[in-house]
Amino acid sequence: MSVTLREMAVSDIPEVHQLETELFPEDAWPLAAFESELAQSETRNYWVYESDGKVIGYAGLCTVLPISDVQTIAISPGFQGQGLGRKLLTLLVETAQERNALDVMLEVRFDNPTAIGLYESMGFVTIHRRVGYYKGGVDALIMRLQLDALQGQEGEHKA
Repeated sequence: MSVTLREMAVSDIPEVHQLETELFPEDAWPLAAFESELAQSETRNYWVYESDGKVIGYAGLCTVLPISDVQTIAISPGFQGQGLGRKLLTLLVETAQERNALDVMLEVRFDNPTAIGLYESMGFVTIHRRVGYYKGGVDALIMRLQLDALQGQEGEHKA
């Protein structure tokens, strides 16, 4: 079973939205949100994972300097645990670096320890907790990855 990664196309939106509603029934974005995001190509980057012609994952990034924000990231349950989410997150971070962002921000449900663990393993740190942010009153953690610190570690610090 091969999995390919490519840029998201407008034609992917119905399938992405279907996966979104399966994965996030309480917090799913409306179809129009994906349409709006893809239309803003100057500040947005979106990708999909595809397997056997079916979308099995997706991610999006918004960059308005000096910050990039992870808009969404998701992998179908049958494909979780294979490193695909980590690869998507790495792509988002690399894209933020290419766009000269200083930080990558994201919000994650407090009750999603798997995602939190992934983000922490990639260097994200919790900087704030929004009480009752999600439907059902679930808190959100606001997490940040400082890219200038990464660039300094790699010896690529920009003046």
